[in-house]
Amino acid sequence: MQAPRSGGPGAPGGAGPEAPVARSRPVVRPALVLLGVLALAVNLRAGLAGYPPLLETARADLGIGAGAAGLVQAGAVLMMSAGSFGAAAVAARVGRERLLGVAVATIGVGSLLRSVVALPTLVGGSVLVGLGIGVSGVLLTGVVKEHLAERAGAVTGAYVVSMMIGATVASAVAVPLAVALGGWSLSLAVWAVPAVLAVAVWAPVASRIGHARPDPAGAPGAADDGPSVAEEVRVRHDPFARRIACYLAGSSTIFYGWLTWLSPFYESQGWSPQAAGLLLAAWSIAQIPAALLFPAAAERRRRWRFWAALTVVSSAAGTLGVLLAPAPGTPLPWLWAVLIGIGVGAGFPLGLTVIAWRTPTPARSAAVSGFGLGIGYLSAGIGPLVMGVVIDSAGFPPAIGLLLVGAVLQGVAVVRIGDRPR
Repeated sequence: MQAPRSGGPGAPGGAGPEAPVARSRPVVRPALVLLGVLALAVNLRAGLAGYPPLLETARADLGIGAGAAGLVQAGAVLMMSAGSFGAAAVAARVGRERLLGVAVATIGVGSLLRSVVALPTLVGGSVLVGLGIGVSGVLLTGVVKEHLAERAGAVTGAYVVSMMIGATVASAVAVPLAVALGGWSLSLAVWAVPAVLAVAVWAPVASRIGHARPDPAGAPGAADDGPSVAEEVRVRHDPFARRIACYLAGSSTIFYGWLTWLSPFYESQGWSPQAAGLLLAAWSIAQIPAALLFPAAAERRRRWRFWAALTVVSSAAGTLGVLLAPAPGTPLPWLWAVLIGIGVGAGFPLGLTVIAWRTPTPARSAAVSGFGLGIGYLSAGIGPLVMGVVIDSAGFPPAIGLLLVGAVLQGVAVVRIGDRPR
């Protein structure tokens, strides 16, 4: 964590009685920042993961097709893209930590809106959930870069694991909650609760970080909440940023494609909604050790490309397994789910980790992650929607084949990004 910087008597803006001077303020402990980050991260997939096990029930209740049902998830992920593109610029104006709290509060509002049984409120609530997730994902990368940079790989893995725990619980309890509460919409609304709790945990952390950072007027260059317009323009022409965008586009397409359609696919194979939800939970559980171990191994051995390539192979193998040998009456679906889970679970934090390694400042990190995540979520948002349209017209196999295209895109990007410079 950087110590507060101040302008001395001879520094620009530091001379004269009228010049603003950076005030001495308390330093925020990294452990406190980490606690807040983990509390926020729980909400960054739970709201989306709770929907797929209820998708078929919602379709029947609302009388909609697979394309419209896919639009719900696609709308959320497309708003994640919009939030990713705009988050860094807004943070530069209002403050990264403050905007993080607002973003997670938006997730809570969207979750509550989905309690109303109607397609417009389901789509509208999901859009708010996606917007909050997109903004939060970009800002968390900058927080890690500024306050926890010495262990960027381990911390990134930890907060991605926190995300996965939220997703795992949401997938596993979605159907039982719907039964207990009397409807799928109320099951979706439950995820407003962890959002409120996370904001309560983060608010004092954000306040202390704000007080620990010198005023921008008193310490030129001290505030680094987001990139300038010039920085954002430069990052679009940066070959590394473009490769990261391709990597995250492939990884996110596979993740959100399976998040949306793994449960419905096995329901179409004769599984009950609860069994299909448990399969999705197993998929989420498999992501947790992968998210912890792969980035740490890559960081220790300086072999990012090897570990990233391993995630692509795992995702592609599991996807091919579902496509060629779904075998609903055997243990094979669980193996395929675990393989896909390992691939997508490690793939995402590896992408964020290499951004932290290759960017010199928190602002640059936010700009690259915003660009990469924006492109990635744009691809991922289109994916579930296109898959739904293809499922309506041609069935599941061609739709699953689209996810293999995502694996190829991710694999090409891994080769081009290469290993971390020594």
